[in-house]
Amino acid sequence: MTVKTRKNKTSYYYHSDIGHYYYAPLHPMKPHRIRMTHNLIVNYGLYKKLEINRPNPATLKEMTKFHSDEYIEFLQRVTPEQTDEINKHQTKFNLLDDCPVWDGLYEFCALSAGGSISAAAKLNRGDCDIAINWGGGLHHAKKGEASGFCYVNDINLAILELLRYHQRVLYIDIDNHHGDGVEEAFYTTDRVMTVSFHKYGEYFPGTGDILDVGHGRGKHYAVNFPLKDGIDDESYKVIFSEVLQSVMDRFRPGAVVLQCGADSLAGDRLGCFNLSMKGHLNLIIGHAYPLEFMKKFNVPLLVLGGGGYTIRNVCRAWTYETSLCVDEELPEGIHSLILALPFNDYFQYFGPDYRLEVPATNMENMNSREYLDKMKSKILENLRHIDHAPSVQMHQVPHDLYSSDDEDDNDKDKRITQRMSDKRRVPENELSDSEDEGDNRRNQRSYKERSLLSFDKEGRGKEASRSAKTDAGEEEADDEADD
Repeated sequence: MTVKTRKNKTSYYYHSDIGHYYYAPLHPMKPHRIRMTHNLIVNYGLYKKLEINRPNPATLKEMTKFHSDEYIEFLQRVTPEQTDEINKHQTKFNLLDDCPVWDGLYEFCALSAGGSISAAAKLNRGDCDIAINWGGGLHHAKKGEASGFCYVNDINLAILELLRYHQRVLYIDIDNHHGDGVEEAFYTTDRVMTVSFHKYGEYFPGTGDILDVGHGRGKHYAVNFPLKDGIDDESYKVIFSEVLQSVMDRFRPGAVVLQCGADSLAGDRLGCFNLSMKGHLNLIIGHAYPLEFMKKFNVPLLVLGGGGYTIRNVCRAWTYETSLCVDEELPEGIHSLILALPFNDYFQYFGPDYRLEVPATNMENMNSREYLDKMKSKILENLRHIDHAPSVQMHQVPHDLYSSDDEDDNDKDKRITQRMSDKRRVPENELSDSEDEGDNRRNQRSYKERSLLSFDKEGRGKEASRSAKTDAGEEEADDEADD
């Protein structure tokens, strides 16, 4: 695929309310990490090179472009006090220990999804080259159920938005966990290719075998690289660049979605990889890593968050990755990240070293060179079945569900005041990290598979049951056409 020079106009989506939500006591997922990331970005001065947008919450109509009406309506009305309602639907919607019902659940989902949809729409309009939403990347949620701390799959909603303008979309997942919710949704279409590098084998969600390559028209358009514990920077660098170069050459996407789950960093509470921050998304002496590698292809790039449960490391990584998006060298310099962080509202989180770098540990790499070469060869062989980029019929682009003028008409004075208020110091009791660190880690194990989402050549969605017991696809396609 031809490499071009990128103009690199970057839009950044952040809503100050998203960091105020709280899953449950002792729960490893903490939306507070998004607010910490934003605060560090501001104190590094990166906001000067970003177009900062405050996204509108996604509407019910927008979220039901992928999710079932019944499921989204339930999330909209349920509260923790409605125990009878929760018990009634607990199994149906997978509201188990890892996905509890909590105050503000629907509002959080709407903000997360709204940021990703808005970012995708911005890319569609050609108003930016890179769009960032660290509040997104929740890749486990299914059409009609929650899974793995994820309730609404903002990634699928963003991809559906991108498909309105682009014939082909590439999804790349570098989270420690397999991106099962996204792969399942697009398992039978050749318009979306999903590529996931993840831990596999007695590990949540239990999917993502190398033999899972797609079905029907989507065969060979699902790429899974199953990894073992302890993969390090050097090993990751080789497999990523070779696989993605082949993917870009053969699939030739019109847009790319990159999920940057930070639980693949060394020392994560629920992770088991040994990647340093530079290995996660950086460029070391000319050797490409995920973000820098993808930027060089000069295609619209949507960058999303995801997992990450040692929150001080999550905001370190996402801040540094934001600097890469705007080609800004942080004050410490790219090769001297060991110097002190700038003072910020959450400075005490980063002790005792108060540095930006997340170093690798002495964890053993269980991925032998022979194993990695074997997996890589299988994947490259599967990709050879894609002879050329699939063709897609031209079709009329559907109308937007919301006006793009909503963003532009915001009161500029109000936005400045909001940004200043985002920098406020929160009460000390909101900074407690006691349940987020240490050896008392808690892995979640729950997984159910549901329906897939296939697409016809005109880009209209229809539900395809994996058991082939239902045939509701035509109904949903008709609804999509009516919209």
